[in-house]
Amino acid sequence: MNDYLLFIDTEASGLPRKWDKPYSTEGNWPHAVQVAWIIYSKSGQKIKEENHFINNNDFTTTESAFQVHGISDTFRMENGLPRVTVMNKLAADLAKYNPMVIGHFMELDFHVASAEFYRSGIANILSVLPKFCTMQATTYLSRSPEVKHLRLGELYTILFNKALENQHNALADVNATAACFFELVKRGDFTEQKIVQQQAILAKATAAASRAGWGLVAILIGGGVSALIAYLA
Repeated sequence: MNDYLLFIDTEASGLPRKWDKPYSTEGNWPHAVQVAWIIYSKSGQKIKEENHFINNNDFTTTESAFQVHGISDTFRMENGLPRVTVMNKLAADLAKYNPMVIGHFMELDFHVASAEFYRSGIANILSVLPKFCTMQATTYLSRSPEVKHLRLGELYTILFNKALENQHNALADVNATAACFFELVKRGDFTEQKIVQQQAILAKATAAASRAGWGLVAILIGGGVSALIAYLA
């Protein structure tokens, strides 16, 4: 495991129009409306926390996305920072700490952030760092044969026996992701071996997805876009 861990969560303006297009395709990829990340030492000491809304006026949030996260265009424009400023902050932390990057539904956060790096003209250092997905790593905890991948709130409730508050706020979700990760490390569920094994799988998946677009995200959930919307809700 790397000496530092960077937990990340994003909230986006919607879903892609086509799932097999490169990031350069105009109007195809959703925009990040909120990006939050927290850096920890591998021993569990919090190093820093960042939480930013993006105030660019070159996009609008779809109604379906707004119903998920509740972040209006007016709010983010009044309370946010320019995209390039936010992404430069993230790139600087990724370069400084060289962390393992962890998310719940890591592929989704990977692509949202990657598209924003592209728009900002910033090298995508995220693509070369090791990644770990708490969603993929906890399928064994699902209590329903119909549910393979647990939502973050479901995982949090299973582990801590209480509801996750303020879901779909990136800062709340990234804190919950970190709490779940360290709890599963403490329980012995997330061992060094399991982390390394999943890193290899995720590296292959994100490399393929970088070539193919978001197609693997829909495949991961199963059932395509409608299933992804239901999962995110």
